[in-house]
Amino acid sequence: MNNTIISICREYCSGGKEIGKKVSDELGYTFLDKQLITEAAKKSGYDESVFEKVDEVATNSLLYSLVLGTYGANAAGAMPDNDKLFGLQAEIIRDTAKEKNCVVIGRCADYVLREEPNLIKIFLRADMDFRVERFRSLYTVPEGKKPEDIINKTDKKRASYYKFYTGNLWKDMNNYDLVINTGKVGIDNAVATIIDYVRKYGYVK
Repeated sequence: MNNTIISICREYCSGGKEIGKKVSDELGYTFLDKQLITEAAKKSGYDESVFEKVDEVATNSLLYSLVLGTYGANAAGAMPDNDKLFGLQAEIIRDTAKEKNCVVIGRCADYVLREEPNLIKIFLRADMDFRVERFRSLYTVPEGKKPEDIINKTDKKRASYYKFYTGNLWKDMNNYDLVINTGKVGIDNAVATIIDYVRKYGYVK
């Protein structure tokens, strides 16, 4: 039986991590987010802080073989840190999906696992006011910075990262099975919507 994988792409400060964690806890699925960096560091021997700086950031090289599963150790030495991290994360995501049901936040998981029959692709978005309020509740606004600028810059990086490694547009809603405006429905209702969707379409017995 194929495992169920829920991939969550998300606008910055739309609640992706919180929603994904709650969904995974409710369904008993493995949750993959920042720990992908930790596992990638262990596999590569790199310091975790090196990979933290390049997480979900694209480079200027064309290493699509990483996505296709042809990542090789011989090429690793010549790869930029971004590509090393992406390749290792893709490998960890694929291996985890083979073994268990999981929820994966970002990292182009919807593309990495695109051949999986039980893949549910979700995109979370929210209006700027909601995201600014959430940013202020979670982080300290750096002096001289505006939350809106930080949010827009982060979204731009995520879009570039997604485009680079998949060739697709991050905000093309046709790429997803379910799109939720978390600013309108709220975090808990977004969680309930995802769980209902998973159960309704037979992914959970």
